[in-house]
Amino acid sequence: MTTTSEKLQKVLARAGLGSRREMEAAIADGRVKVNGSVATLGDRVEARDRVSFDDRPITLRAAEEVPRRVIMYNKPEGELCTRKDPEGRRTVFDRLPRLKGERWIAIGRLDINTSGLLLFTTDGELANRLMHPSTEIEREYAVRVMGEVKREHVVAMVEGVMLEDGPARFSDVQEFGGEGINTWFHVVIMEGRNREVRRLWESQGLTVSRLKRVRYGNIFLDKRAKAGEWTELSQDEVDDLAGLAGLESRKVPELTPDEKNRWSRDKNKRRPVHTMKRGGKPDRGDKKR
Repeated sequence: MTTTSEKLQKVLARAGLGSRREMEAAIADGRVKVNGSVATLGDRVEARDRVSFDDRPITLRAAEEVPRRVIMYNKPEGELCTRKDPEGRRTVFDRLPRLKGERWIAIGRLDINTSGLLLFTTDGELANRLMHPSTEIEREYAVRVMGEVKREHVVAMVEGVMLEDGPARFSDVQEFGGEGINTWFHVVIMEGRNREVRRLWESQGLTVSRLKRVRYGNIFLDKRAKAGEWTELSQDEVDDLAGLAGLESRKVPELTPDEKNRWSRDKNKRRPVHTMKRGGKPDRGDKKR
């Protein structure tokens, strides 16, 4: 780190211990110490300070010294977006590659019945920027709706409706056709509130029978990651994602032989992300495996 002081939660997030919000909660819970004393919200630290998290010493590093990694995960239905489940159900973290001295931070969440794109990063600052409402990052979903969808339903959801936790709206709705009582749509939303896509359709008396996230910001879900699998984003993709969040790019050091073995499941790291074409057939989800 440089001699300039930084907010404690920012430094902890950079170390890969969690998002900035999670680190603020950890500080408030008394889990962080600075120079032997319990830290408080608002504390700032410098390179010379001794910081510990749950009584384990943390190495303070400047932003440019920390590699930024991002992986794309294709979440199947039935998995939880939590690290551990008291009932022993499978979580999205069960399938992710192991890290040494860091941990994966989820960029947003999907409920148990929603499938599709999840991004994970080792950079808490990047995760915080991409999730914060002020950044207005687009999330795109393929939605199968049961019931007759009228033009006034679509207009209402684009103009905005009042939900129990405040106003909500889609910034774009595109129809992709369907069969019988089911119709496929692609919708774009600018925030990630709990079950917001489903609740917007429910506000019009319609039921979502299938929901899959296909895009987060400028990253599209593609064939590199089948259901239940992950792939690491290329350096160019990570830099573009960081730029979208208003962060500067970082140079990632060459992987060690041990790290290469740990990441050996990724067979297509350097293939570009596909761009979804409007008006084509929707991604109707991966077959059950």
